[in-house]
Amino acid sequence: MGPSRVHILGASGSGTTTLGHALAARWAVPHADADDYFWMPTTPPFSRKRDETRRVALMREIFAARPAWVLSGSMLGWGESIVAECDAIVFLALDPSERLRRLEARETIRRGGLSPDDEAWRAFRTWAEGYDDPAFDGRNRAEHDRWLATIGKPVLRLDSRSAVSEMVDDVCSWEPAATPS
Repeated sequence: MGPSRVHILGASGSGTTTLGHALAARWAVPHADADDYFWMPTTPPFSRKRDETRRVALMREIFAARPAWVLSGSMLGWGESIVAECDAIVFLALDPSERLRRLEARETIRRGGLSPDDEAWRAFRTWAEGYDDPAFDGRNRAEHDRWLATIGKPVLRLDSRSAVSEMVDDVCSWEPAATPS
């Protein structure tokens, strides 16, 4: 697969943004992250949602019209019109304990020595832990699997324990037209 419109999604901490950056760099195309459109820029971050209509409008203004791009992050329930313009989807899975370890490491880096917002971190961690529980009342793996089965796009499923360079190679060697979702 060469440069095209690719959506990469998976649980928080599975590496969607990391793979998105690396794939976009390999292809020399724009990379966008759904969180940058979902959330208003605030301090602290991730505290105020952007209006759904404005999210999609910004995506259309900034990158969606281009012939190739990489978009990371889940847009389930609000970004389906953008996903409809994708050529293919990459779904990342990762063992829950490793995902949570990565999230904790990311949080430490994001804080950059500042005092943690323990309440916000606990709420986020509880939300992230729920992903693998099909009964969880939030974004979860079962919901993603159902959505992927109905989206009508080719889907490449990767285990993100692999090195980023290996996953980029997997995407680049993939022939989506020959792969059923």
